[in-house]
Amino acid sequence: MCQEKSEEEIAQNILKSIEREYGFIPVVNQVLSERPDLFIPSANVGRSVFDGKGELEKKFRHLAALSAAVALGAEHCMNVQMQLAAKFGASKNEILETMQIAGVMSMTHAQSYAFRKYKEMFP
Repeated sequence: MCQEKSEEEIAQNILKSIEREYGFIPVVNQVLSERPDLFIPSANVGRSVFDGKGELEKKFRHLAALSAAVALGAEHCMNVQMQLAAKFGASKNEILETMQIAGVMSMTHAQSYAFRKYKEMFP
């Protein structure tokens, strides 16, 4: 029982930290935090990716995440990553260019599969 309380406290501290950093708590974190055993490892991976040691500045980390969100069509993630990229210094044009790059990559990914099927059907 003591361990569960400890995990709950850890989860709450992580949520507070996320809210301080981002100004809000993303829905994914809100839902997962109901299960600290799942939330804590997930949050730690996120922290490592976005806040950990490495060569990329936070702006570029969030621009990369935005690019992935756009390519995947993850609307809510796009909103969050656009806000965070801007918060950490990305300009309007940097955000637009990131989204355009992601769109092109997404398009060519789809074309790669589609055109291979096309060649199979019409050699």
